[in-house]
Amino acid sequence: MDFIAGAIGGGLSAVVGYPLDTVKVRIQTERSYNGIWHCIRETYKAEKAWGFYKGMSLSVSTVSLVSSFSFGAYRNFLYNICRLRYGTSDVKPSKVDISLAGCATGAVRVVLISPTETAKVRMQTQKQSHYSVTAPHLPKPKYQGPVHCLRMIAKEEGFGGLYKGCSALLCRDCHSFATYFLTYNILCDWFTPAGKNKPDILTVLISGGSAGVFGWAVATPMDVIKSRLQVDNLGQCKYRGLIHCIRVSVKEEGIRVLFKGLGLNCIRAFPVNMVVFVTYEGVMRLADHLMK
Repeated sequence: MDFIAGAIGGGLSAVVGYPLDTVKVRIQTERSYNGIWHCIRETYKAEKAWGFYKGMSLSVSTVSLVSSFSFGAYRNFLYNICRLRYGTSDVKPSKVDISLAGCATGAVRVVLISPTETAKVRMQTQKQSHYSVTAPHLPKPKYQGPVHCLRMIAKEEGFGGLYKGCSALLCRDCHSFATYFLTYNILCDWFTPAGKNKPDILTVLISGGSAGVFGWAVATPMDVIKSRLQVDNLGQCKYRGLIHCIRVSVKEEGIRVLFKGLGLNCIRAFPVNMVVFVTYEGVMRLADHLMK
């Protein structure tokens, strides 16, 4: 049920958060935008509403799959950590247990999400002018869709091209997922009245949204580097690796470059993760009710 609940929550959250995710990626990878609203205006002006949803079909399906895996893996890691430390899983896990389970979940996610993250970022940063009467014959974009993008990357850059930026992705997800699950559990404990076993709906909404904000707050620096490595195409490679990308980016744009998109990430993370956790908790409680 953890896998099923995670899948449903993840799919719904992808639809909610995708437009702002596109804006975030473009701000992080391009220097032509002055800020969030400038990026939104320019994207809509050139590509209309569709420009915000490039690559979303692959993202919704993969986010659903990855969210399913993330919640299922987290619960299994937590279960086994408690069994190893205490001899039983029927104990309240400590903050260290939760952090370790979250970190392990972030690490194993990388294998699944790196190719789709690369395709998503390439699609989101690919520019294509919107059809108009004055420009009826626009050149075809390089990537015709998410699956075509994956095929092209594998063909032109080899299998390793699908895992560009995976070192930054690993650094991003390990500590961000530890923060994510720890924040959710701490806030649920704080806001749940004594004597109640489960948090109410408002507590889940606030805790879930806040967990997303804190998770992305610590993830943003590595998210910037990950996005830049993933759009560093073959034949015009600017970065030699993770450390080189950090050095070059900071040298050219200052330390603030590592926090590009931070505000947008946090704004997007609150409603997205409210949806994730309230859906997850709702499905789990429905399953418990039906089993009883």
